[in-house]
Amino acid sequence: MSLKEAAAPRVVLGVTGSIAAFRAADLASQLTKAGCVVDTILTRGGAKFITPLTLGSLTRQPVVVEEEESLREGQPVHIWLADRADLVIVAPATANLLAAYAQGFAHDELTCTLLATPKDIPVLIAPAMNGKMWLHPAVQENVATLKARGVEFIGPDEGLLACGYEGIGRLWPVEEIALSVLEHLDVAEDRE
Repeated sequence: MSLKEAAAPRVVLGVTGSIAAFRAADLASQLTKAGCVVDTILTRGGAKFITPLTLGSLTRQPVVVEEEESLREGQPVHIWLADRADLVIVAPATANLLAAYAQGFAHDELTCTLLATPKDIPVLIAPAMNGKMWLHPAVQENVATLKARGVEFIGPDEGLLACGYEGIGRLWPVEEIALSVLEHLDVAEDRE
C-alpha cells in the first residue's frame, strides 16, 4: 500500500434493494476517482439489482455481501469497516433500511455497520422509494428520528419514478451525492 493510499479518505457505501441501486456503480466510481477508498456493503436486496463484481471492479476493493460472515484483521467485518470509516453513505436507502436504522435493528451487515459507526463519523442517507412510501408517516417519523441523531439526508428528488408515478422519491443526482460526500471529507476542491 502506498503512502497516498494510506492517507486516502475511507468511505463506506451501503447499497440497498431499490431499483436505483444500479446508480451506486456511478457513485462508487466517482468517489474512487476522487481518491477515496470505497468499501461497499451490498444488502441481499441490493444484490438483486447490482452485482458485487461490478462494485468491486469499480472500487478495487472487496465487496461485503450478506451471505458471507467474515473477519477482517481479526475483527467482525462490520466493526472493521465502522472503525476505519471517515464517512458512511447509504445510496440508495430504502424505507426498510430507514426503519431498521431508526429502531436500532442489526439484522444485516449494513445495519450492524451503521450501529457500530462512531458518533463523530458523518452518516449520509440518500433515499430512493415510491413517493407514497416516502411520505408515509412512519417513514417520516424514522427520518425525523435519524435527523435528530445527526444523520444527514440527501434528497429524495422529484420526477418520474420507476413505478410509473410522478413525484418525490427519486435518488438524488449522483454527481450531487458525490459532491456532498467529498465536501464532508474536505476533498471537494481536489476533484479533477
